[in-house]
Amino acid sequence: MFKVNDYVMYGTTGVCQIDEIKKETFIGDEELAYYVLHTLYGNPSTIMTPVHNQKVAMRSIITKEEALALIEEIHSKEPVWLNDDRKRNENFTVALKTGNSETWIQILKSLYHKKKEMAATGKKLSVSDANILKSTERLLYEEFSTALNIPIKEVEAYILNHIG
Repeated sequence: MFKVNDYVMYGTTGVCQIDEIKKETFIGDEELAYYVLHTLYGNPSTIMTPVHNQKVAMRSIITKEEALALIEEIHSKEPVWLNDDRKRNENFTVALKTGNSETWIQILKSLYHKKKEMAATGKKLSVSDANILKSTERLLYEEFSTALNIPIKEVEAYILNHIG
């Protein structure tokens, strides 16, 4: 169970902070415990989610040490690419929803690699691939920003400097 002020990754919403844990009665007479969260990045939002929610992945953000280890592992990750656009989009979308930072790094490397390859021939990523890339960057950069205690605008440069 999380505590008030904990930072969590909430689904594909991104990094949130727990403001309170309270009990509410919404349906019938059953009282349920809820987390009240607010987003740290992007549009300000308040989210109420049941403590025992099974529908949306929610986990603690990674530690600074885990973030640094993930950055170091980027070199060893091999890009994964499915030529079938629909299947690739489905796989990447499912992978994003897992909430797994290591999986997100794999997606990021795969899409960066493909983007670079296509740019060499004057082409661009498909709209769906570009959207997945944008979502992956947002989620990773939010988490790394929080874990490393650096501004989100500096995360990409920080990663590039460390993988140099």
